Amino acid sequence: MALTRRKVLKLLAAGAAIPAIDSLSLAAAGMQTGSAHTDVPPNAPYKQAHLPIEERVKDLLSRMTLEEKARQLDMYAGVFRSVHEFHDDINALKKNGFKPEQARQLWGDTGVGGIHDLYPSPELSNAIQKWVIKNTRLGIPVMFIEEGLHGYPGGTIFPAPINLGATFNPEIARKTGAAIAAEARANGVVMILAPVLDLAREPRWGRVAENLGEDPYLTGQLGLAYVQGAQGDSLNTDHTLVAEPKHFVGHGSPESGKNTSPVHIGERELRMVMLKSFEPAIREGHAKAVMVGYHEIDGIPMTASPLILIKILRHEWGFQGFTISDLGAIRRLNEDHRVTSSPKESVWLALNSGVDMQFYDFDHDVFQGAIISGMHDGKLSAAALDRAVSAVLRVKFELGLFDRPTVDPSLDAKVRRSQAHLDLSLESARQSMTLLKNEGRLLPLSKSLKRIAVIGPNADVARYGDYADEDAGAKISMLRGITEIVPGATILFDEGKEIPAAVAKAKDAEVVILGLGEWTEISGEGKDRSNLDLPGNQEALLEAIIATGNPVVLVLQNGRPLTIPWASRHVPAILEAWFPAEFGGTAIAETLFGDNNPAGRLAVSFPKTVGQLPDFYNYDPSKEEEYVDGDIKPLYPFGFGLSYTTFGYDNLVVKPPKAHSKDDIVISVDVRNTGTVAGDEVVQLYVREHVTTVETPVKSLKGFSRIHLVPGEVRTATFHLPQDQLAVWNEWQRWVVEPGEITVWVGGSSDATLSADLVLKA
Repeated sequence: MALTRRKVLKLLAAGAAIPAIDSLSLAAAGMQTGSAHTDVPPNAPYKQAHLPIEERVKDLLSRMTLEEKARQLDMYAGVFRSVHEFHDDINALKKNGFKPEQARQLWGDTGVGGIHDLYPSPELSNAIQKWVIKNTRLGIPVMFIEEGLHGYPGGTIFPAPINLGATFNPEIARKTGAAIAAEARANGVVMILAPVLDLAREPRWGRVAENLGEDPYLTGQLGLAYVQGAQGDSLNTDHTLVAEPKHFVGHGSPESGKNTSPVHIGERELRMVMLKSFEPAIREGHAKAVMVGYHEIDGIPMTASPLILIKILRHEWGFQGFTISDLGAIRRLNEDHRVTSSPKESVWLALNSGVDMQFYDFDHDVFQGAIISGMHDGKLSAAALDRAVSAVLRVKFELGLFDRPTVDPSLDAKVRRSQAHLDLSLESARQSMTLLKNEGRLLPLSKSLKRIAVIGPNADVARYGDYADEDAGAKISMLRGITEIVPGATILFDEGKEIPAAVAKAKDAEVVILGLGEWTEISGEGKDRSNLDLPGNQEALLEAIIATGNPVVLVLQNGRPLTIPWASRHVPAILEAWFPAEFGGTAIAETLFGDNNPAGRLAVSFPKTVGQLPDFYNYDPSKEEEYVDGDIKPLYPFGFGLSYTTFGYDNLVVKPPKAHSKDDIVISVDVRNTGTVAGDEVVQLYVREHVTTVETPVKSLKGFSRIHLVPGEVRTATFHLPQDQLAVWNEWQRWVVEPGEITVWVGGSSDATLSADLVLKA
């Protein structure tokens, strides 16, 4: 089984060595064969902060030996024995500090590209950075690269990305990216491995919760906002860093839902769907790194695809950052994909195809030796090598590492788990709460209730999701949140292991709040499932509790859509909370008791059965024939979510562009709060082109806006739809905006019915 990043984190936490990256110095391996000059002038152009970055990169590249170039493309593990003595846990690593003599043995004077799995204190990152700059020939600083999917370890833990998708709120995404960046950069970390911009179109896949949803437009806009928040206006600050969209590209649709399985799509779907979720973050957000996935599309592994990594990413999109392989992705070229016959051929193929840095693929001597021998033998393109090295150096210059390599040690205490960041985590959880059913307006519950049964395996634990430590943070469970919001009520808690005991407590209560769903042992990287049912005894527990006849509210905390047709028919109220993180229990309780009016919307469709898969909403119309034993409609569609108020739509106006112009299509609609309480509505714009030269989806999201309305208030939502958003990748492999009739829908979900037609003229 592949060594996943989660496994690496567990090894690190346990104080274990990682064999694949615990190698000795390259000097000991006899690889120092270059003609290095030790006398680098202090006024060398690359050292001059006032010069343009491209000039500095060019000068530095010209001074580098082949060995130094190879070293910049390698990533070292922060748990190697050569730099740390460690005992029982990660804290011991940091207490023992930096070991210069062992760093000298490992790196010599050749330098180091990046370090991962260290999670340094500012003092530790400063110590390593100072040593590297002082003791290596060219003084090239190191990049500290860490995980940061929904929080920097030890800092604020934010709701899982699938929660962020449910907010339909780019501003929350932007603030989240900025907060994570600030907490990481204060410790010397200059790059985080986030955001995930795959499309979650295969719910059996364990990594659905890492994604922002199934739709390319929603994912693209939220991903753009996250990257803009993390990178800011400049990387050369004490609070911004490199964001790294992943897993490029199409990783969210693996065969059978298995994490490392092939993806079966063609170039049209690749360009019109899968790449669209990444494109805004790179073309508009100027993301400075991209992680290349370890899967393959139509027989071509991602790390061996110059079409994707050079032609599209660099030539068409103008990407100026560097690419890094997903963990083991280059190694898989030989061991799994079998498109190469040796490790060194894998390295040559990956670099020639557009990969820049390895991620624990091979021992350092193997990886760097392959680069050196490939150059000597003509197997590795000199242009490819210089492209890769220049890309890494360029990002280091943009980060300001050559001119301001260390961080202020006092900054960490000011930003780590600051009140503003904790408040943001709670607000993100609140905005992600998605109400799926509320029969008879059971919710919100009255705070005057006297006896409340809180039952289930997810009732007394705060669910964070993968890439977060559930033993850290505030750990506010649903049970704790409910206890705090109704302190006068008697709470009858049962974990639900013994169903008769749980039923007895349910019978003794005025209302039952049932906490079911998933946890990280069955939802996360490498946690793929063959079915989407409630796990364990949860279905039996649910049916037994419903049989008591007492009112029941089902609260789901899970990392993927679940097949809950029985619950949908029999449970009067269902709240989807996903993995809402450390303050999730507060957000759930506030929603159940009316302090938070839910306005989350499903970023992924809920199927009735696994037999419907795939069941994403924007399917091609040729799929519309029904099954002999059921329809193709999902249980709950993309974009769906209820509120404690109601909304009405009226006065839809569509203004087509003038013929032969590139003007936007302008769509406006009036939205009214027709209920009795204030609330947010997520106004969603969908489009369908009637006739195109290639088949296009029945409906596609092209705009959304989350607005707040008090009772009786009317607001006009206006969308400007660029014509190029309607372009198709045609049979002749060209982007074309084709004239013809178009239908526009506006409403509160992908089932919106208010529509208007327009004609797009040539």
